[in-house]
Amino acid sequence: MGRAGEGGGAVTGPKTSDWRRATAVPGGPLIATEDEDLLDDLLRLCAAAGALPEVSHGTPARRGAWDRAPLVLVGGDCADRLSGLPHREDVVLVGREPADPDLWRRAVLVGARNVVLLPDEEGWLVDRIADSVEAAGRPALTVGVIGGRGGAGASTLACALAIGAARTGRRTMLVDADPFGGGLDVLLGAERVDGLRWPAFAGSRGRMAGRALEEVLPEPHGLRLLSWDRGDREVPPEAVRAVLAAARRRGGVVVVDLPRGTDGSAVEVLRQLDLGLLVVPSELRAVGAAHRVASAIHLMMGDLRLVVRGPCGPGLDGEEIAQLLGLPLAGEVPQEPGLAQALIAGRPPGGVEQGPLAAFCAEFWARALPEGSEASA
Repeated sequence: MGRAGEGGGAVTGPKTSDWRRATAVPGGPLIATEDEDLLDDLLRLCAAAGALPEVSHGTPARRGAWDRAPLVLVGGDCADRLSGLPHREDVVLVGREPADPDLWRRAVLVGARNVVLLPDEEGWLVDRIADSVEAAGRPALTVGVIGGRGGAGASTLACALAIGAARTGRRTMLVDADPFGGGLDVLLGAERVDGLRWPAFAGSRGRMAGRALEEVLPEPHGLRLLSWDRGDREVPPEAVRAVLAAARRRGGVVVVDLPRGTDGSAVEVLRQLDLGLLVVPSELRAVGAAHRVASAIHLMMGDLRLVVRGPCGPGLDGEEIAQLLGLPLAGEVPQEPGLAQALIAGRPPGGVEQGPLAAFCAEFWARALPEGSEASA
C-alpha cells in the first residue's frame, strides 16, 4: 500500500463542460462518503475523467455495488463503517488532511492499496478513474500520412485508409492534424455532419476519456472524424497531446493526416505515431521535395515508409524512388479513374471497393494490423 503519486495539482480537466452534450460513461466508480465537500470534489474529478459514478452515503445500498464497481473511492469519513465489507482490488481511500495518522489505519480497514490526498493528487486520481472506465487493451495502431510535396495526395490516402479500416469492422478514427489543409470533412462530404471540431478541444489538458471524445465527434462512413471548422485554427500542443492520447487508448485504428511542418503541435502528433507513410508522386522534382520532408521528420518517427503515387514514368519505378529516398517501400498507388468526379459528388476516397485505392488500403491493413486483432464495436 502506498501514496497514489506525486504531482498533478488541481484538475481543471479536459473542459468537458464546454462540450455540447453529456459525455459521462455509465458504469463508473462507486463513491462512498457523507462529506458533501469531498463528494463535490470527487464528482468533479469523475466528470473530468468522463465517468458517471454511483454515489453511496455510507454503506452501499445497492446489492453488489461494492463488488461490481470497477473502482471504489472511499472517503476517510466512511472507512470505519465499511470495514466489515470483503476486501477487493481497486479501492482508493480519499482524504484531505496529510497529518491525520488515522488515515493509514482506515486504509487497512477497507483494504485500500492507495491513499489520495486532495487537492495535491487530483491529477493521479483523474487518470485512475479514466483507466477504470476504459477497457484495458491494445492501444490503437496509429498511422500518419504526409505528402512529400503539396498536392501529393496525402489527404486522399489518409481518408481512404480510414475508410478501409472501418470497412474491416475495427474502431476507426481519422484525425485532421493539418490546420491549413482544406478540411477532411469536406473531402469526405461530411462538412454538415453534427459533431465537434478541433477548436472545441483547444482548452483540453491532461487526461481525457477516450470514449467521451469518440462520442462527440462526427461519424461519417462508419468512422469517427476530428477535423477543423472554418474559424479559429489555434489549438496548443498540450491539447493535441491530450486528444491523440485519448484516441489511442480506445484501440482499433487511428489515421492522421499530417502537416508538412515541425512546430510544437506537429511534434506532438509525430511522437504518438506507430508508423508514417510519405506519399510521393513519381516525378523527379517531387522526389527532391520529399527528401527534404523525410529528413525533417525521420528523426521523430521510428518507422517511416514510402508510398509512390503513379503512374510511374519510364525508368522511375517505386523501388528506384525508395532507394533515392532511403525509405522502405510500402506500395504503389496507381491513378484511380473517376476519383475527381467522385469527390465532387461527395463520395469518399477509397469508397469503391474494387478501385485501386481501396485495394491498396486493404492490402496495407492486412499487413499492418496485428495478427489476430479483433474488430471493435
